Parts: sequence; structure tokens; C-alpha cells
Amino acid sequence: MATAFPPLVEPGPELTLPERERYARHLILRDFGPEAQRRVRAARVLVVGAGGLGSPLLSYLAAAGVGHLTVVDDDVVEVSNLHRQVIHGSSTLGMPKAESAARRLADLTDLVEVDAKVERLDPSNVREYVAACDVVVDGSDNFATRYLVADACEIEGTPLVWGTLDRYRAQVAVFWSAPPAGYEPVSLRDVYPQPPAPGTVPSCGEAGILGALTGQVGSLMAMQALWLITGVAEPVLGRLVLIDSLSTSQRSLRVTADPDRKRATALAPAVGGESCEVSLAGTPAGDGSAVTEIGVAEVSRRLGSPGTVLLDVREAGERAVAAIEPSIWVPLGELGAALDDPTSPLSRALGAGEHVVVYCKAGARSANAAKQMIDRGADAERVESMAGGIDAWSDEIDPTLPRY
Repeated sequence: MATAFPPLVEPGPELTLPERERYARHLILRDFGPEAQRRVRAARVLVVGAGGLGSPLLSYLAAAGVGHLTVVDDDVVEVSNLHRQVIHGSSTLGMPKAESAARRLADLTDLVEVDAKVERLDPSNVREYVAACDVVVDGSDNFATRYLVADACEIEGTPLVWGTLDRYRAQVAVFWSAPPAGYEPVSLRDVYPQPPAPGTVPSCGEAGILGALTGQVGSLMAMQALWLITGVAEPVLGRLVLIDSLSTSQRSLRVTADPDRKRATALAPAVGGESCEVSLAGTPAGDGSAVTEIGVAEVSRRLGSPGTVLLDVREAGERAVAAIEPSIWVPLGELGAALDDPTSPLSRALGAGEHVVVYCKAGARSANAAKQMIDRGADAERVESMAGGIDAWSDEIDPTLPRY
């Protein structure tokens, strides 16, 4: 059968009767048919992450009949996941996401082998996982893992289906350092050479994410994996797909390899950190500035006592979910204006010599805010960042506060 793209996987044995029944709507598709389905069944796919993107990815790849799926995720299901991570449910709260996903897929189909790995990818294990599969699909939610997986794929020559989400927008691409003849190699670092500095890009827990968008993007990523496996259509290799749900628009940009960039030959130590940075209490925050962090237990002891003010620098939507009171609220983007206004509650607190403890969701934005205050003349001994943010407060002080 002629293909639009050189198929990655050779066809497996003839389909069984149960397989022909289950995949009948694939088999009657022109240009797909039994041969493509046999390629899908013979494929081995690694899915990184069983969250927002991993939910539709795993569901549709399993439903399509991918013979072997490995899912790697070390997180557990939380209630705030359920508006977008639809592979999980209320009955699996607290369960490792990889195991919850595997349980759902076992109910969806008994024709697919699912290997659930409750662990985090790191330089010691990622190449082994990547080398053992035909395609990697990255649905992870932090920069350290994204770049680690991309570098491992570049070294091993394994195609990578990549996607990322930001509030109402998303991007999807296929990267491959060793594509078929006639196609130019391109990798993540050709497009985005380095991850952003920790704390400069908010996580979905800080900025929010439209739940339905994860379904759209994860399904598109699953489709790219199927095109790589079968060759039925050309994947978006060499293109960056940009999706904007607010305008219901989608466009693509051509991307090429950077001729001046050295190809990855070894894995560097993980950089970029989690999308929510959490530093250790009592240590300088972020980039080694003079900001001091304070643990939630000490904040709880001081809260409400004279001489200490709590400053919340999160966004309005976050504060609507949960807040630590009493506190002053100044979103990080409005901090400069509050410091310039001598009548603002923050300026009055600083002028009165009170200790200001800054908090956010996980600690990165509060450290940023504290540094800004110190850089603009506040006494470094009277401005502190609360380590771990409201997440740590919920864990250690007040478990009744909603998590998000």
C-alpha cells in the first residue's frame, strides 16, 4: 500500500477476528486499512505523563490498538486534576496517575499491553525507556522533563511528539533527529534552545488551563503518533502548530535545525526545574539573591501578631479558590504600582517597619516579589518569602484549604 510518509513500524501478523471487529472503522478507511492497523498493533509507544495531555493521548492510542504502551508518571490523582485529566475519576483520588490510567485502559480494551511506571524520568533511566520504543509522546508538565526527554530522543534518534499548553493556547510539533531520507532533522533545542529561568513561566496551577483544550491537543498528538507509525499521513515534522482556543484558530510555522547548534550526545543535568519551584526554607531563593525564605510553621506562629504582615502576590482567580488570612493582596504584576503609591497598604506596612512575608502558590513568585521589594529599597531583614507557598500551608497547617 502506498503511504504519504515512510512508515516507522513494520506490519505485524494478520489481524484476529476480535481485532477485525474492534477496529472495523479503521479497516474500512481508505488509505488506512488492515496493513496500517497491523503497524499500529506492532508499535511500542512511550507516553510521558498521565495528566492533562496524557489522558487523551493514552485513551486514543489504546483505543486505536497500539500494541504496547508504557506510561511514566510519579504523581498522584488530585481533585483539581479532574476538570481536564479525564482518564482519572473520583474513585482513583490519591492513586498514582500511571496506575489509575492503566486501570482505565484495561477497561477500555484487553488487546493492548499497558506498562505503568510510577517513577520520574531522570538521566539515569530516560535513555533506556526511549530506546525501547518506536515513538515517544511527551505530555509532561515541567521544563526539566521536557528537555530531558527531548535530548534523549535526539541522542537515540527516536521521533518525539511534543505538545505544550498555556491557558487558552497550545503548541504541537514532531521532532526527530534521524528522520527518513528527504526530511530534515529538527529537535526541540533548535526551536527553544534553553528552558526559561525557574519562576518566569507560571504553571497551570498558577495561571489556569482550559480543560477542553487538553483534549484537543492530546488528540492531535495521538494522531501524529499514528501518522509516524503508519505513514498514512505526513506528521508535522518541521512545523510548529499554534492553537488559540479563544479565536478558534490554528496555524503552523516552519521550523528548521539550527546549523550552529551542536547535537546532543550526552544528557546534561536536569535544568529548568519544576513548573512550580519550591525552595528549602532558610536558604536564599532563586538566583542567589539576598531574599530569605521562611517556613510555614514559623509564618503560622507569627500570623496575626503585631509587626508581621502577610502579602499575597497571586492572581485574583487563585485567591478566589483559597487564601491565607489576614493578608494584603497585590498581584505580582501590580507590585511596582503598589510600591510607588505611598498610601497603599503595602507601602504603609513597609514604612512602619513591619516584617512582610510574601506568599504565592509554591514559592517562586513570592521570591521574585521579595527580591523586587528589596531591590527598590526595602530592608532585606524585614522581607521574607514563604517557602512552598499556599501548597505547603495546605499540607502542614490547614488541610481544609482547597488545593488547585
